Amino acid sequence: MPIDRILMSADTPVRGAAPIAAPAPPTTWAALRPLALRLHFYAGVLVAPLLFVAAATGLLYALSFQTENVLYRHELRVPAGDTVRPLTEQVAAAKAAHPEGTVTAVWPSPERGATTRVLMNAPGLGADESLAVFVNPYDNEVRGALPSTGTSGALPLRSWLSSFHADLKLGEVGRNYSELAASWLWVVALGGVLLWVGRRRRTRLLRPERGATGRRRTLSWHGSVGLWAAVGLVLLSATGLTWSRYAGENVAELKDRLGGATPTVAAATAAGTGGHEHHEGMAMPPAAPSALTLDQVAATARAQGVRASVQITLPSQGKGFVVRERDSAFPVHLDSVAVDPADGRVMDVLRFSDYPLLAQLTRFGIDAHMGVFLGLANQLALAALAVALMALIGWGYRMWWQRRPTKGGAFGVGRPQPRGAWRKVPWPVLVPLAALTAAVGWFIPLLGTSLLVFLAGDLLWGLRGRLRGA
Repeated sequence: MPIDRILMSADTPVRGAAPIAAPAPPTTWAALRPLALRLHFYAGVLVAPLLFVAAATGLLYALSFQTENVLYRHELRVPAGDTVRPLTEQVAAAKAAHPEGTVTAVWPSPERGATTRVLMNAPGLGADESLAVFVNPYDNEVRGALPSTGTSGALPLRSWLSSFHADLKLGEVGRNYSELAASWLWVVALGGVLLWVGRRRRTRLLRPERGATGRRRTLSWHGSVGLWAAVGLVLLSATGLTWSRYAGENVAELKDRLGGATPTVAAATAAGTGGHEHHEGMAMPPAAPSALTLDQVAATARAQGVRASVQITLPSQGKGFVVRERDSAFPVHLDSVAVDPADGRVMDVLRFSDYPLLAQLTRFGIDAHMGVFLGLANQLALAALAVALMALIGWGYRMWWQRRPTKGGAFGVGRPQPRGAWRKVPWPVLVPLAALTAAVGWFIPLLGTSLLVFLAGDLLWGLRGRLRGA
C-alpha cells in the first residue's frame, strides 16, 4: 500500500470509535509548581548554609537556660531560710561589696531559695550591660557579681550565645546574616509545604513513606518533618524579623500605624519634664534620695496587684519608682506601676490586659523566640525546631546529591527545574504574583535584594550556557 494511503488511513477516524479527547488545559498550580520548585531549590541551596548556622547557634541558645542554672547555681540559689531581710539591707550589702557601682534596679527574690539581684551601673560595662550583684535574702550575704545584659537579665553564657546567634560576634555587619536567614526561612518553609501538599500523595502526609528507598525515602522524610515544623519555622522567621535591622524598622512602623505600639507606664513626676517614656535609670542622672524605702515601694506595688517576680527601677531625674512584673510564663504577669518617690503616691498603673492586641501578640512572639514564654517547654520546642531545621537542610542537600548525573562517569549535582517556568504561568496570576513579590521584597529588604541577586545570577548563567551552545 502506498505511503500516502497509509497516512490517510491513519488520520481517518474509525467508524464507531470514541473521539480522542483534547488534552485538558493545565491548572494554575500545574503552571506555578515548576516556578515554586526552582525558587525552593535556589533558596535551599544558597541560603541553607545561613539557616544551618542560625539553627545551630539557636540550639545552643535554647540549651543555655538550663546550663545557666547549673553554671551559676552559687549566685542564683541559696538554702531557704525562715525570714527574708528588708530590701534596704540587701541593697546596702551589695553597695558595700561594690562601692564603685550605682544602683539602678533591684530584682527581689522571686521564690524561696532564690537570691536577690541588685543591678548597678559600673565602670567597664557596655551600654546595655549592668553589674548584677547577687545577695542572699535571708542573711544579706553577697554571693557574687556577674555582668547582666538587657531587660531579660541574661548572664554571661546566655548573653554570649544570644549575641553569637544574632550576629556571630561580628557587630552590625554580622546582623545581616541572621536577618537574611530570617527573611528566607518563611519563604522556604511555606514553599516546601505547598510543594509537598501539591503532590497529592495518597500516603499520609504527616509521616514518612514506609518502604521507600533512595531519593524517594529522603524526600519522604524531608517533606514529613517539614510539614510538622513549618508553623514553628514561620513563627521563628516572623518574630526574628521584628528586631532585625532593616525589616525591623518597617515592622515597627507598620505596628505603630496599626495602633499596636507597646504602651509604657507614666513615671514622670511633677518636677520632671513630662512625657510618658519609661526609663530604667540607665542613662539619666540619679534623682535626689527618696523618702521611701524599697520595701515601702514593693508594698505599694503589691497593693496594686504587681507582685509576681518584680523588678524595682530606682527613680532617675524627674522620674518615679517603676515596679514591673517579669513573669513571662503563661499566664503572663507583666503589669507595672509607677510610684512617686516623694510621698508614695501611685502615679500610674499599666495592666498587660490593657495592651493593644497587636502589642500583646508581639510580646508573646518575641518571648517565645527567646525561650521565656513557656519556660522549659518553650526551650525544648526551640531545640526541637533547631534540630528539625538542620535535618531538613541535610536531607535537602542529600536529595540534590542523589539527583546527580551518574552516566559516563560524570561528576556533578542535581540540576534545578528548567528555566522559563514563569512563561507558563497565566498572566492574570503572574502579574499579581509579581506585584506581591515586589511589595514583600520592599518590606523585607534583604529578601528582595538577595532575590534580585539570584535572578541576575541565574540570567547570567543561562546566557553563558547559550553562548557555549549548551
